[in-house]
Amino acid sequence: MNWDLVTVNPSNKNWDWKDLFCFWGINIQSVIGFSLITSLYLIYNLNSFVVFFGTILGSLLVYFFSNLIGKPSQKFGLPFVVLLRSSLGFRGAKYFGLVRFIVGIFMFGIQTYFLSKAFGYLIRILIFYFEPLFLDHEIFLSFFLGMNVIDWSAITISILFQTFLFSLGMNFNKKIIIFSAVSVYLGMLLFFLSVLLSDVKFSSSAFIEILDFGNFVDKNNLSPLVTVTGTIFAYFSIIILTFGDFTRYTKSEKELKKGNLSLILNLIIFSFFALFIVSGVDAFLKENQQNLSRILTNPTDIIGKLDNLLITNLGLIFIIIASASTNLIANFIPSQYTLINLIPSSLTLKSAGVIIAILGFFVGIFWLVYLSQIGILSLIDTFGAFFGPLFGLMISDFYLIKKEKLINKDIYSLEKNGSYYFTGGWHIKGIYSLIIGFIFSASTIWNINLNFLQSFSWIIGAFVTGFIYYLLAKD
Repeated sequence: MNWDLVTVNPSNKNWDWKDLFCFWGINIQSVIGFSLITSLYLIYNLNSFVVFFGTILGSLLVYFFSNLIGKPSQKFGLPFVVLLRSSLGFRGAKYFGLVRFIVGIFMFGIQTYFLSKAFGYLIRILIFYFEPLFLDHEIFLSFFLGMNVIDWSAITISILFQTFLFSLGMNFNKKIIIFSAVSVYLGMLLFFLSVLLSDVKFSSSAFIEILDFGNFVDKNNLSPLVTVTGTIFAYFSIIILTFGDFTRYTKSEKELKKGNLSLILNLIIFSFFALFIVSGVDAFLKENQQNLSRILTNPTDIIGKLDNLLITNLGLIFIIIASASTNLIANFIPSQYTLINLIPSSLTLKSAGVIIAILGFFVGIFWLVYLSQIGILSLIDTFGAFFGPLFGLMISDFYLIKKEKLINKDIYSLEKNGSYYFTGGWHIKGIYSLIIGFIFSASTIWNINLNFLQSFSWIIGAFVTGFIYYLLAKD
């Protein structure tokens, strides 16, 4: 038995709705989240009301599914991969759980690469501040795997920085989550005020101009509404499956539901700040004829256009905080638990963290010149097509078959007479249902005629697997 996988001590169940508010805040406060929200409103020429309601509908779906998957972990204090044993058997959970590890490792490495770019910018700014000509030295003009000495230093710092912070235990991780969510919102408030106060009337007018509420009730808006809903849900879907890794520390189901509802509040707050900043900065930039090419929705591009060293440095620091904390909850912690579950007798959170760091480092250094060129993201999406079916299996099993009951002692048992031993540690009915659901889910990725359903592949796989499993496993 590994103590990192056992039921959480009741005294450590100290998360409340405010902590979950910060958790969901972090999930939105990434560079990708910023770009996604602003792009939906500004790039695709959609009715603002359609985008707003699509965002709310997508977040309600996330709320509904997060409550379902979060409840059993909250009730029994178990992480996702241990709870999976009750549906797939201890061997089934061990190896199918690796799907989450594989996706987590690749996304951790890719996110670390982009995090390192922010560190790299800060290093270059620091060097330029003390000695502008120093960057002209030959050592900075030599590249290996698309990176020079500053880039290599930055990605090494990124890996060490994350690994050290993330391996200090869940109590410290909780502090990281709270600090990150609060500081990034304070940072966005600072940028919002700087844009607003530069010219209140001008920046406010630029914001109001992008709000199009006309002709909302139109049948032609139905398809965009569904698309926005699916896009928002797909963005959060990677988090939902392993949400139990965090809800196991939540005080009660009431706090869980209240905290999950805060996702909607987070989206409204974040969307307002992001849209105001982007529209305001775009309006100011376009006063210069050289900046009329396109609207900037990536925060890194935005701060790169601002001729203000203080704002640039602060922006990069906030990007580092947001990117690192997102990496923690979306990739690092889920990967830790699934890896420990593979070899529970040998690994701890710290040793698993070191392995994740090493593998993530190699993904990061090969990302630019190799991995990004061979379509690796399609492969990651394919592995991710298991997430919905795994969710559907667990929910169908826990709520419909087991009626919300679990024999806690048997969840760790390797004995043949254990309730979750099944057939040599494999639950054949669960595996069969899972594979069928995966075929449906993955077909939206690989079948060109079904690509329009890709945003809903997670939900499709979940419902197919859940339904088939119920038919096979019911008495």
